[in-house]
Amino acid sequence: GGLAQVRHVVLVLSGKGGVGKSTITTELALTLRHAGKKVGILDVDLCGPSIPRMLNMGRPDVHQCDSGWVPVYTDPQKNLALMSIGFLLEDPDEAVIWRGPKKTALIGQFVSDVAWGELDVLLVDTPPGTSDEHLAVLENLKKHRVDGAILVTTPQAVSTGDVRREITFCKKTGVRILGIIENMSGFVCPHCSECSNIFSKGGGEELAKLTGSVFLG
Repeated sequence: GGLAQVRHVVLVLSGKGGVGKSTITTELALTLRHAGKKVGILDVDLCGPSIPRMLNMGRPDVHQCDSGWVPVYTDPQKNLALMSIGFLLEDPDEAVIWRGPKKTALIGQFVSDVAWGELDVLLVDTPPGTSDEHLAVLENLKKHRVDGAILVTTPQAVSTGDVRREITFCKKTGVRILGIIENMSGFVCPHCSECSNIFSKGGGEELAKLTGSVFLG
């Protein structure tokens, strides 16, 4: 079980909620799968698990095998594997009201007790902030190399300010920043194809320049 056969681990982070981390994680996973890679998504947003809904997976049963929990697969070829607390809740509307130690214990199980098998990339979808869940993920991944993190922001200053703190978190914990993505910067009209920058634009690119990070788009 665990991550013994996982080649690369990439975190998807943001200091801000609602910027589209789960959407970006899903799009990255589908793009990698389309390129012929075997991909896993570990959803450690314990209070707001979105990945099952993003991939329209409903609530399948999670089974156990000799090496741990069997991830949920989205396709018969088993090229995209998922694990989320969303699959473990009896009621999808149930609130997860847990203190830090219980969250940390479950994340430990997700990292070490899921039988991911052979994967090219494991994407870790995280909650906003720099708290228990993030520290638990890094602590449990210590035995396994983390390739780095992709940071997601929206263009507004209120978002880039929080993501700047996430950059500080990465530097303090030794996580390499692979790049910054600016999400939700443009809306293309379905009728005339004109692009309107509803939430302004350029904040992510400016943040990348300020912090010496790669701007991914």
